[in-house]
Parts: sequence; structure tokens; C-alpha cells
Amino acid sequence: MASDFYAHPTAVIDEGATIGNGTRIWHFSHIMKDAVIGEQCNIGQNVVISPGVVLGNNVKVQNNVSLYTGVTCADDVFLGPSCVFTNVINPRSAIVRKHEYLKTHVGKGASIGANATIVCGHDIGAYAFVGAGAVVTKDVKPYALVVGNPSKQTGWMSEYGHKLSFDEHGMATCKESGGQYVLKNGVVNKL
Repeated sequence: MASDFYAHPTAVIDEGATIGNGTRIWHFSHIMKDAVIGEQCNIGQNVVISPGVVLGNNVKVQNNVSLYTGVTCADDVFLGPSCVFTNVINPRSAIVRKHEYLKTHVGKGASIGANATIVCGHDIGAYAFVGAGAVVTKDVKPYALVVGNPSKQTGWMSEYGHKLSFDEHGMATCKESGGQYVLKNGVVNKL
């Protein structure tokens, strides 16, 4: 069964790529063989999606993003303009290290800001928020807000992308959705 997606005439889609219904791929993007893109995704211009990359449904990839082999994104992930994922810790031009690719998983609903760099081998938790320009060098907890170089956690975010303020009982409310959250032992859960 053929998929129903839109690709701009300048986009390059290699044979063997899988693209879900309702996905849009814009100018000068390259989707390589064995990449898997879910339904209702938006792939901005000048995006590279390498072999083996998997994107869930409703993933938004802004302009100039590079997704290298080893990266997976769950549903509803937002990747800001010019953010970059790596896949080798110690790259050298003269040394082939394809067998050393490390994996990075971005959890459901997470957002990665413009120009952020995600060093390979570190996962981004569900609904986490990586600030613009951050350099992620370790795992990011679900709902965590991280900023800076190297990134450091400065707070917690709701599923709607608002900073949470926890009271003395470890409870917080999202100002937009009214959703309730609890912080216990360094872990946030939505009630």
C-alpha cells in the first residue's frame, strides 16, 4: 500500500525510505535509505535524515537539522532549527568508525531548541526541553529543562512546555492545561 505524503520537487528520497501518510518534506532535504518517518511529520528545508533513523508520528523537524544513524524520536518531538545530533564520540576523517555509532533516543513530546547539539549516546526523556544552543553531554530526565554548554538542568517543564513551580509538597500545576505534576526523589510524574 502506497503512502500519501508530500515531497517538494527538490527533496531527495532514496529508495528504501519509509514515509508515513500526511508527512510533508520541504526544499533540498535528503531522506536516505532505511530511514523511517511516521505520519503527519513536517520535515523542513535542508534536513538530512540518515539510514536507520526512526521518527515517530507528528515529529516536527525544522530547517537545517542533521539526524544521523543511531537517532530515534518518539511521537510529537520538536527539533528546532539547526540542531545537530552526533553518532561517533571521537570522529577522525581518516578512521572509519561506522561500527562505533552510538544511539540517541528522544522521548515522546520532547523539544530541542535551535542550534542545540546532542552528543551521541545520551537519551532525552519524554517531554524534556533542551534550550537553544545547549550542548547535551549526558542523559536528560523526562520533563527536565536543560540549558547551557555543557547543559545543566535548571528546572522542570509541563507537557505543554511551561516551567513548573513545585510547592513544599512537591506538587505543581501547568498554567495552560491545568495538568497536575508531582516531584518525588528527583523524578517528575504527571497525575
